[in-house]
Amino acid sequence: MNIQILKALYFQESQSIAQLSKTFNKSIPIVTKAINSLLEQKLIEESGFAVSTGGRRAIQFKVNNNLSHHMLVIVLDQFYTSIHIFNIENKVIAQITDQYNPLACSSSALKNIIHYTEQLVVQSQIPLADFMAVGISMPGFVDNEKGVNDSYDKNCNLHHIKRHIEDHFKIPTIIENDSTCIAFAEQKFGLAINTNSALVVNLNWGVGLGMIVNGQIFKGSSGYAGEFSHIPLSTSNLLCSCGKNGCLEVEASLSAAVKNVELALSSGEKSSLESEKYQDLLAQGDALLENALQGDQLAIASLGKIGYMLGKGIATLIHILNPEVIIISGRGAKAGTVLVPQIQTAVNEFCIPRLASATQLKISEMNKHAQSLGTAAFIIENTLQNLIKTD
Repeated sequence: MNIQILKALYFQESQSIAQLSKTFNKSIPIVTKAINSLLEQKLIEESGFAVSTGGRRAIQFKVNNNLSHHMLVIVLDQFYTSIHIFNIENKVIAQITDQYNPLACSSSALKNIIHYTEQLVVQSQIPLADFMAVGISMPGFVDNEKGVNDSYDKNCNLHHIKRHIEDHFKIPTIIENDSTCIAFAEQKFGLAINTNSALVVNLNWGVGLGMIVNGQIFKGSSGYAGEFSHIPLSTSNLLCSCGKNGCLEVEASLSAAVKNVELALSSGEKSSLESEKYQDLLAQGDALLENALQGDQLAIASLGKIGYMLGKGIATLIHILNPEVIIISGRGAKAGTVLVPQIQTAVNEFCIPRLASATQLKISEMNKHAQSLGTAAFIIENTLQNLIKTD
């Protein structure tokens, strides 16, 4: 009961004994005993009174934010590395973000990840002993039980990144797929709360998918479910990062949208984007999203193209899984208002209306922060029980 209550107070913040009793269908005395135990261990604290319902106002409880327990979160995408330190209240207290560091099997990728992590820990002045765990989220065929990323050969240090990080920092470490973490963030804090069936599209330099089925994160028999980006829906001859032709990713990702802009500008189209001085892909992607939101026609058209292809892929997902909601999350969700019309157009064109009408399309406001938030939440899900003393 103690661990269930502690997790509930982390994921849902302040609650009263009566609320917790209703949530877990346990008697008031049982919940009160667990609350007293957590108070004695100083894992939780009182947080004021609940809103009055006509009688005496109930005391609420929350996780104790004075605890010296922090989470070290390593967020990786295809090209950029970000490091965050979260406290037990799920707040970021220090971070280094968007450092260019392509995930390749050269020795530099892992060295850079370790360097940025060490740099942030030193800046934070938090002793390593005060970290509950390290959480790593990254693209690829992540097997969190074995602690490896099977997208990389066993001779590649990124295949064993969890082991390398754990050995270096001497802190318990977990690893999970980036899109799975994003879906978990939406389930616990975002648009998939209280939803039994949701598909969460991670729109970034590639396209990922996290699935919530029957109220649980669904990863398939080997943990690799959700490879949305490699559905063969593209008629382009462009080669995907997986080495095959026809993958959705080559026409439905932020990388594809940036290439659309480059091709249009080189053919003489006019846009405010041609005056931008790009230093890297991140600057190009951010400028594309910002200019689209400001009404630049070329930026809107480029995002519209990937939105239409996303919608084509989403229509396929609706036919297979019939979800309650599809959520566009990740970095690209920032331009959701531009993407939605084209996504909806493709869904209307390719999806059976009866099925389409049963699925809502939503745009997350977490966008690129969803991955770090979900990674921290996975740390809590897997390690919070270690804080509780047992008799």
